[in-house]
Amino acid sequence: MKLKVICRKLYDYIRYDLKEIAFPSSLPDPPHIKKGWKLTWIERWYVLKEASRLYAASWVWDIGPDLRLNDYKKDSGDDSKPHEEKDASKEREPSTLEDLAVAARGGMETLRPALQRVYMTRASAYRDALKSFIEGYQEGIKQVMEEKVDVKPQPQDDEPKKSV
Repeated sequence: MKLKVICRKLYDYIRYDLKEIAFPSSLPDPPHIKKGWKLTWIERWYVLKEASRLYAASWVWDIGPDLRLNDYKKDSGDDSKPHEEKDASKEREPSTLEDLAVAARGGMETLRPALQRVYMTRASAYRDALKSFIEGYQEGIKQVMEEKVDVKPQPQDDEPKKSV
């Protein structure tokens, strides 16, 4: 008898309480809302198939040369450049991302200097931008102050004087 009660309580716990703990339900629907019917297995399969077809159709198969990571831009075929400049563009300096990828393959000893270079270039760019902002701000303040000094307001006697 006790085993039967324990099994029933365990079954109820798993069926109701554990489901509510794992996937808590929201507030119950208002009384005027009617529940929809449940889908059959065939309808579920159709929905899954249609959803996967639409998802696959939304994929962009050709992402373009700008977004490809290891595919570099080809020459546009302009003959306006001299031949030497075309050769120089082919032998270009590696980008920061390529430099970090090569350094990462070499291990921590080569990665640390590469990361330091990246951080230092970012810090110097930030410092330069901050300096130019401060200089521009100070110039703007000087202009405003000069305008205030040049234009002195004249006292106006609009208000009548009160005699005491």
